[in-house]
Amino acid sequence: MRRLVVFGVLAVALTACGNPGPAAEQSTIEVEPGSSSDGVAPVPPSSKPLPASTASTPRASGRCTAAVLAGEVQPGDPAAGSRYAKLVVTNNGQAPCTLNGYSGLQLLDPSGQQVPTDLQRTTDPGPTLVTLPPKGRAAANLRWTVVPTGDDPVRGPCEPEAGQARAIPPDETQPMSLSWDLGPVCGDGKIEISAFYPA
Repeated sequence: MRRLVVFGVLAVALTACGNPGPAAEQSTIEVEPGSSSDGVAPVPPSSKPLPASTASTPRASGRCTAAVLAGEVQPGDPAAGSRYAKLVVTNNGQAPCTLNGYSGLQLLDPSGQQVPTDLQRTTDPGPTLVTLPPKGRAAANLRWTVVPTGDDPVRGPCEPEAGQARAIPPDETQPMSLSWDLGPVCGDGKIEISAFYPA
């Protein structure tokens, strides 16, 4: 009872001395031993290093789409019975984007009709995440045969010759338009294609 009376007298004295608010509105901050006495709890040191600044390395905005990619087929050196090329794409967007996996590819004749195309995926190289900065490039390897096989006719062109193609970036549905002037693809249009890699 005596302690309660003393506390009441102390509260009245503090209010009279210009305390800015009622005692009920005041909060208490516990100060750990060895901390500063200004009433602000210290921030404990962190054992984790601070993350590096990313101001100079913009983050990828998402997957590369046909809207930001420009594609072309670059021929390689021919071999006996085989032809090689690269499907090269360039990021024409304003932000980095990513590719991971294989492109779709469909050959077309000059009028836009489909030409037999049998795309076969290879694992050299296999899928890996590729980040393309603006104007960055990636490539996928292509290989096909020019020797008639299977049901291909042995006289004349083995398959109708394509004049253009459409390629679809990995995990997308809208295609890019490409030119194709690399002759017919034998073996019912079989083309081996690798995953994209930095070019």
